[in-house]
Amino acid sequence: MIEQVAIAFEHKDYQTAAKLLKQLRKESPDNPWVQFYLGRLHEVSGKHQDAEKIYRQLLQDTTNTKIVTLARQGLQRLQEMELEERQRAISQATSQPNNTELGVLVLEPLSNEMKTEASRKFAQIMQLDPYTARLILPSRGWRLYRTGQVGELKFYGKQLQQAGIPCFWATIAQIQQIQVYQVKYFQEFTPQVTVVCRNQANQLGSLTFDWSEVTARVVGLLPIFEQVVDVDAYRKLERKTQTQDYSQFCDLHLPGRCCILRFNDNGYEFQQGLEIIPQANQNTIRINWNSLSSWINQQLPQVKIWSDFTSFADTTLDQTEMLGHIKSHIHLFRREETNWDSAFHLYSGLVFVKDAN
Repeated sequence: MIEQVAIAFEHKDYQTAAKLLKQLRKESPDNPWVQFYLGRLHEVSGKHQDAEKIYRQLLQDTTNTKIVTLARQGLQRLQEMELEERQRAISQATSQPNNTELGVLVLEPLSNEMKTEASRKFAQIMQLDPYTARLILPSRGWRLYRTGQVGELKFYGKQLQQAGIPCFWATIAQIQQIQVYQVKYFQEFTPQVTVVCRNQANQLGSLTFDWSEVTARVVGLLPIFEQVVDVDAYRKLERKTQTQDYSQFCDLHLPGRCCILRFNDNGYEFQQGLEIIPQANQNTIRINWNSLSSWINQQLPQVKIWSDFTSFADTTLDQTEMLGHIKSHIHLFRREETNWDSAFHLYSGLVFVKDAN
């Protein structure tokens, strides 16, 4: 009867093959040929997951070299079909003009308990081995996973979300639309808050808002690099670029106004405006900044603080081409440009966009 099944498949008479297999499964359910043709029937019926399961089981259980070869060929066909379907779906996802914009796909952290199952699904969706997939999935903080056309990122992102893997995507254009104001000092505190700040054209002005408008606070350290002279292993002098210090940044998000108020320890004028810090002129910048941060904390006790910038930057700094599209709105004195500045604005901008959705 197996020969009759084989002939039915050769003639693509799947209805006859199905009837014969139904009888054979009752008589010889463990026969590897019966199992193989059942896998083929699933394959031609579009039940690819069922077919893959049978083929993989045959590779584990049978020693028949002919069946092993056929099962491998079956898996190869399934992979090729999945790849073709994926390419069609991606082409469709990027066919609209707004889906061709440059974007980023960000993975959100998972608990270690969830990682085992999530890494298996992640590997399947992204065509990776499970070990690599587990290394990629973050345990704390965000991970910038992929850049490219947002339509393709959205396609993958939706599959990941459906598999229970937290992620989100955004376009660089969304981040560029956010206005950034460089805060010089607080001018008034009641009845509303007023800050003196510079806009993106470097014009000095003021902005008045309510604390209730602030939905998020993003803090981070940006390294300050200096050229230093060192002695190498051969006792020769060499110039190196080293991190000499860090500059503190704090962004307050006002999504209702589509803007970010950006504070910086080197740019904030502690001795001007509202007296938040007594005897500010006698303190170090670090003491003044810590006092200012504490005061802002008191005004925004319920607002979430995003402080995982450094771990996010570790996954982002090598994306030079993408970061080149981002104007950082960071005004530190630098001898050379650095990706750290654009990475911070990207991180803050992603928080802004994600909260707004």
